[in-house]
Amino acid sequence: MDTIIAESEVAKATFYKHFPRKDDLVLAYLDRVDEVWLGQLRAAARAVGEEPRDQLIGVFDALRSACRRDGYHGCAFINTAAESHAGSDVHGRTIEHKRLVLAWVTDLARRAGATKPEQLARQLTLLLDGGLAAGVLDADPDAPVQARQPRSPSSRMPSAPAPICPDAACELIAAACRRAGLGQGVSAHQLRHSFASNVLDAGRRLAR
Repeated sequence: MDTIIAESEVAKATFYKHFPRKDDLVLAYLDRVDEVWLGQLRAAARAVGEEPRDQLIGVFDALRSACRRDGYHGCAFINTAAESHAGSDVHGRTIEHKRLVLAWVTDLARRAGATKPEQLARQLTLLLDGGLAAGVLDADPDAPVQARQPRSPSSRMPSAPAPICPDAACELIAAACRRAGLGQGVSAHQLRHSFASNVLDAGRRLAR
């Protein structure tokens, strides 16, 4: 605390009036980082347009500016969580920040039409955290941008399965039967009736 007071050139009495405890200073710092980082994420999302699908990719552009900042030492919240005690106000603030980011990305994923928005948001926020860490570990400010690449338009959202022709379906069934040791001559028709019989034997109704 003495070093901070000396560097800030603020009177000690004034400093302690605003920050009676070290934790108060840390919380104020985290509040500021929270405001800046969420602002960068939202700005990066808006910069690519209005489509939520595009915005889910655009958020990763925030990593470039964050990791190029002078004195960057990684995610302040991850670093603080590692050095604080579970249950403390400071540790609770780190958890709150991560939940806010996750909630925002989840909402974006839901609006983008993701079938499992919570799961997709979790994956994306893990990539964001990994990108923030890579900005320090790789000593390359461009490294975190690689987190953007796996989430290409073809992989970030589920697409309808391609139709399978009858001959291809029969071949798939035949291959599955061979792997299961069912021998030759098992048809799709037989499997369908066998499945229905097992469902009825289990006391369940078949939906029409």
